Amino acid sequence: MNVPANLKYTKDHEWLKVDGDLAWIGITDFAQHELGDIVFVEVETVGEQLNKHESFGTIEAVKTVSDMFMPVSGEILEFNETLTTHPETINQDPYDNGWVIKIRMANPGETAELLDAASYQNLIQG
Repeated sequence: MNVPANLKYTKDHEWLKVDGDLAWIGITDFAQHELGDIVFVEVETVGEQLNKHESFGTIEAVKTVSDMFMPVSGEILEFNETLTTHPETINQDPYDNGWVIKIRMANPGETAELLDAASYQNLIQG
């Protein structure tokens, strides 16, 4: 499983890429592998301010539908529109072209509570 060192991770298998007070959020390589073929991504929270752990959208695979949760509090600025017509991008490239939302963090200090790559690797290896 690919676990880039420059990202932060949650126990719910979301990743966070930080640039100042902006962050991009997606699901991990492990999560997309477990879900299987992703067929639909829904995010209806653009423009909303959400708290950490609140659901910002759903991801539907052939086998199941899963909620996606905010790793940190913030305003949802953008949804990756590519996923509207090509949700399989998450399966193919979960960390770059498969990002799901872009946010402005309300409290960038919350990232300190997230897992680093080594800790996340330990989590998924059980």
